[in-house]
Parts: sequence; C-alpha cells; structure tokens
Amino acid sequence: MGAKSLHSNRNHAKKSNLWSGVLFGIGLAAFIDETIFHQLLRWHHFYDQSTTDIGLISDGLFHAFSWFATIGGLFLFADLKRRNGLSLKRWWGGVLLGAGSFQLYDGIIQHKLMRLHQIRYVENVIVYDLVWNISAVLMIAAGLFLLKRTKKKGAPSHA
Repeated sequence: MGAKSLHSNRNHAKKSNLWSGVLFGIGLAAFIDETIFHQLLRWHHFYDQSTTDIGLISDGLFHAFSWFATIGGLFLFADLKRRNGLSLKRWWGGVLLGAGSFQLYDGIIQHKLMRLHQIRYVENVIVYDLVWNISAVLMIAAGLFLLKRTKKKGAPSHA
C-alpha cells in the first residue's frame, strides 16, 4: 500500500470515527430525551401545540428518528472495528459533540425559536433552560477537547 493510499485510509477512518460518534450521540441524546422527559416524566411531547394524540404521534416519529441515528452510528462503528480503524477516543469525542449539539439545538431552536415545546411547563422555566443548555455546551466542549487530542494522531488508538 502506497503512502498516499495509507494517508487516504487514515483520513477516512478519522472522518468515519467522528461521524459514527456524532450519529450515535445524536441518537442517544434524542433517545434519553424521549424516554425520560417525554415518557417517564411526561413533561412535554415533541410537538405540544396541538392535541395529546398529535403530541404522541410526534413523539413516535421523534423516537424513530433517534433509533435511525443510533443504528446508523453503530453500523459505522462496526465497520470501523472490522477494518481495524476504530479510535475510541475520537469516537467518544464525536458522541459528546453529537449529543451536546443535539441538546443545544433542541434547547435553543426547538424550545425557544420554534416553540415546539418547553422542557417543562412551570413558572420559572429559565432554571431548566440554563441547566439544559449549559450541560449541552459542556458536552460539546468535552467532545471538542477529545477530538483535538486525536487530531494529529495518524494511527487509530484503541484506548
């Protein structure tokens, strides 16, 4: 294998590790949101501007989206593992980046700009918003930190 081909394979593995983690992170964050806040706590539905039936249907579609993202990320993960190109540190960086980005998008775009739903319908929602969005920013920062630590490494690190 030539040097150019080896470099191309390493770049592909780096991108695949990132995107596998990002997809899995988005799916995981959406799944946790759906399970905890929509189903167990029943604080809101994905779309709260209509009837309860429409809210439940929107939750079902949201749940399907989360599983498609999760499974897509896991298929990429399995392919990386099979090709011996998995970098767990880079993958976890992608997971944190994906989960944090999804949560920040949800907190700012869906909650505040589009007003699809709020985290919880209480008088002092700002406390919930701050915790939600600050935890998202912390996940993004941790993900970027891990990704930066793997940026210059050429070979996959399995640790």
